[in-house]
Amino acid sequence: MRDSSVGIYLHIPFCERVCPYCDFAVVGTRSLAADREDAYVAALERELRLEADSYADLALETVYFGGGTPSLLRPASVERILAAIGRHFAWHTSMEVTLEVNPSTLERERLPGFRDAGVNRLSIGIQSFDDVLLKRLGRAHRAEEGHTTLQAARDAGFSNLSLDLIFAIPGQTRSAVQSDVAAAVAFGPEHVSAYTLTAETGTPYALAVERGQFEPPDDDASAAMMEDLGIRLAASGLPAYEISSYARPGFESRHNQRYWARKPVLGLGMGAWSTRPRESAAPYGARRANPRDLRTYLEGVEAGGRAEAADLEILDAATARAETMFLGLRTAAGVSAHGFREEFAAPPRHFYAAILDELQAAQL
Repeated sequence: MRDSSVGIYLHIPFCERVCPYCDFAVVGTRSLAADREDAYVAALERELRLEADSYADLALETVYFGGGTPSLLRPASVERILAAIGRHFAWHTSMEVTLEVNPSTLERERLPGFRDAGVNRLSIGIQSFDDVLLKRLGRAHRAEEGHTTLQAARDAGFSNLSLDLIFAIPGQTRSAVQSDVAAAVAFGPEHVSAYTLTAETGTPYALAVERGQFEPPDDDASAAMMEDLGIRLAASGLPAYEISSYARPGFESRHNQRYWARKPVLGLGMGAWSTRPRESAAPYGARRANPRDLRTYLEGVEAGGRAEAADLEILDAATARAETMFLGLRTAAGVSAHGFREEFAAPPRHFYAAILDELQAAQL
């Protein structure tokens, strides 16, 4: 199955505050100095120059600035990065270009500049509209800033907005989740991502849970919250298209869908993962990770034009089949038996008859 398109993910690791539940590759910094920002953007450009050839025959469909807090970048830096991408890939007006944003005064002021730079979709880290829960999450903003940032995004001309919500927070009730969803849909977003708060190993939040300082809702309570959330969003015109993703028709995240469909993504920056195109040496694709340490990443790019791979995996047929199944089953579309047969020379039942029979017998 030949790949025909690619997405680009740019990891911007800087955060003014590192949330206690965060397990991403991030660097805490009270303010992002211009020289530090410029050095990082230059490293992204160097890495792009070297890596782009591996994806040169693919059509660019999406660009995603993630983090970290990519909206700490100046709009001029975003414009510079997009211009560099445009030198290696054909640019078209239907491209989806997403930037993650946190509610803050600094970032709100930059929204018009991001729009002018070429960003056409925002993913806004609201997480909750409840000040008590935001404080418990260790977030820097409060509910009022969330409302203000959403309105500022509309005022800046963005017509494709995604909101992030977190649920199953210690002390959160089902009614509190319903209140957050009501506040979200009242704004009228095009997309909502809703995630269960998880205790990732080694994070301050996980340590607090281990010590008994926090008691998360149990699995049944979390499932009830998720069900409530999904029902309310669907009734508001935002049906689920993936386990944690809800969208108005036509506003599904095109970039995130690449991961679930195992399509190529060129990942640039500290800690970024790339999903390589399928080729003769890797007919089922390959994955490559950049170092999660900023100094190691920057020194690697400076020395050789690319970051030394922290991890490289060439997928075998069994791994690719399993990932096709579990990633596809995350989505409302499910797994295409025809597409599966085309790639693996047999339908899913040929490999998974026993477990499929077991799941069907359980009426799942």
